Amino acid sequence: MFSAKKSLVPPEEKVDWLRSTPFILAHLAPLAAIWTGCTWKDFLVCGIRYAIGMFFVTAVYHRYFSHRTYKTSRWFQFVLAFGAQTTTQKGVLWWSKLHRHHHKYSDQPEDVHSPLKGFLWSHMLWILCDKYHNVSGVADPDFNTWELRWLDRWHWVPSVMLGALMLYWGGWGMLLIGFFLSQVGLWHGTFTVNSLSHVWGSQRYDTGDTSRNNFWLALLTFGEGWHNNHHHFQYSVRQGLRWYEIDVTYYGLLLFRQLGLIWDLKFPPPHHI
Repeated sequence: MFSAKKSLVPPEEKVDWLRSTPFILAHLAPLAAIWTGCTWKDFLVCGIRYAIGMFFVTAVYHRYFSHRTYKTSRWFQFVLAFGAQTTTQKGVLWWSKLHRHHHKYSDQPEDVHSPLKGFLWSHMLWILCDKYHNVSGVADPDFNTWELRWLDRWHWVPSVMLGALMLYWGGWGMLLIGFFLSQVGLWHGTFTVNSLSHVWGSQRYDTGDTSRNNFWLALLTFGEGWHNNHHHFQYSVRQGLRWYEIDVTYYGLLLFRQLGLIWDLKFPPPHHI
């Protein structure tokens, strides 16, 4: 399953290497710290940014905009979207539309990033494909607001602002390690849900696809590693369904509920778990 199966990848799904240059350079950027120098504070910020960023990816891009597992106000919705886009994973409307498409055609030929097309394709090559760069439209009419459309169009603004602030605050070491190294970690941490979570782990539910539960991936991705649970209960705000299934994102969302920032969290019926 880890080997590429070119016959399963349509001819129009080709990697645009020229357009992918910024993605490649971002991976190389942390190496420049060899010449600029860095401190332990830069690595501390790197870890903090990874943790905050992963929460935004899982709680906002995924559990809110893609699956509507809770409700919030319009102003806080924008705050969440802005925070999510500091992780440089394009706009929330683009992200959610492609993710819903994935669930609709999971592990079928139409699936955007099925590992059946090859492990590397599912992990990262699909996102470098020109076919998926300019996917437009709003998957949910409730999100068809001017501020979200603006943010989706100018998806790079939040992450550029964050990078500029880190450069101003901590210098080149902070930018290269605090921002770019954590950015690479966030990308690949997110990518594992599309790749490793479909090939490594166990299946509790018969979902008709290759989604799997994996404890270690759940730690890395703040709960997204309980991927077979998620494919069975896509609407659930909680993906770690058993008490021992650690789901950091869910714990954070419970705090938001206590603060009155979100409400109407959705859960599967207890007798179905």
